[in-house]
Order: sequence, then structure tokens, then C-alpha cells
Amino acid sequence: MFAKGFNIYKLIWIFVITSFIGSLFEILWVFVSAGKLMSRSSLLYGQFSVIWGFGCVLLTIVLHRLEGKRDLLVFSVGVIAGGCYEYICSYLSEKVFGVIFWDYSGYSFNLNGRINLQFCFFWGLISVVWIQNIYPFLSKHIESIPLAYGKQLTLMVLAFMIFDMSISAAALIRMNQRQQGITATNPISEFLDEHYDDEYLSQRYQNMKLMC
Repeated sequence: MFAKGFNIYKLIWIFVITSFIGSLFEILWVFVSAGKLMSRSSLLYGQFSVIWGFGCVLLTIVLHRLEGKRDLLVFSVGVIAGGCYEYICSYLSEKVFGVIFWDYSGYSFNLNGRINLQFCFFWGLISVVWIQNIYPFLSKHIESIPLAYGKQLTLMVLAFMIFDMSISAAALIRMNQRQQGITATNPISEFLDEHYDDEYLSQRYQNMKLMC
């Protein structure tokens, strides 16, 4: 059986699947709440929200031993883990890429605009549903991938995701440099300026706000 139990292959597929589903969920949420059709992908290619992907991987690592435990315990751990994770992601987005992807300053009980109590509770609810219902369902179907080519397919998908995340991160870092007036000094910077300029990235990341 492929990826039986708790292992790296299963975590890779959980990351990819939930990144895709999370992006679609955000697109639907924005459309229903604001009437706008907006890309919510974290990456340049495909619809993948790595915030959701890494978040679900984190929840799986932290909570997989709590499967079948009391919902209140899972909820409490999820509130803390999810809140810390979202705060760190917000901080890194600002410090590394110089951009803001979300701002909760207008919400009650927020912490530096990075997290708020309402969404921390949301992380708790997601944790309960995830570990008690969604994770067992996904785990079963991931394990149904034929063993004959499961590892090879996983490595191909992983290679694509690493490329997508790397080029996306490089493009955002280079955009931050351009905002600071740093000119291209090497072929990589020139390539990024030519193919992923500010206008292109603004269209791709429509909910992004620049720090400067």
C-alpha cells in the first residue's frame, strides 16, 4: 500500500491537495462576499494557496495523534497552533517580501493586524473537522494511489511545486528590491524584471499590498 500511515509522501499530497482546494475556497469566498472574481493563488503557476497547504500539513503533524480525542482538546490546540502559524506567515510576508496579504486591523481582538480572535476560533473549528473527518478521508484516498508509480508521481509533483514556490518567491523578493530602488545586477534579476514586473505581479496577486 502506498503512503500507509503517517509519512512524508502523505504530507506532500496533503500539501498539494489542500493548497489547491484552499485557493478555490478563497476564490469562492471572495466572489460570494464581495462579488469579485479574484485569483487567490500564492504562486505564479496554477491555483495553489501555500498558506492553506502548509497550514493543513501543520495541523496534521500537530493533531494526528489526537484523532478520535475530545473535540474541545482538538479545538484548543488548533486555536493556538493556527494563530501562531498565521502570525508567523504574516510577519515573514512583510519582512521577506515586503508585502501584506491580509490585515485584520479593523477587527476586534486583533494582534498587530496579523491575527484576530475570530479567525483563531476558525482555526480551532477547522482543526476539529480536519482531524476527525477530512484527514481520514484524504488519507484513505492517498493510500489508494497504485504503489507501482506512487513514489515517482509524488516526486514529479514535488519537483513542480518546489519550482513554482522558488520562482514565485524570487519574483516577490525582486519586486521588493525594485520598490527600494535596487537595480538589476545579474542575469537572474534581469530575467525576473523582464518576465515578472510589478504590473504582472499586481495582476497575479490582486489582494497584495506593498509595504513601501
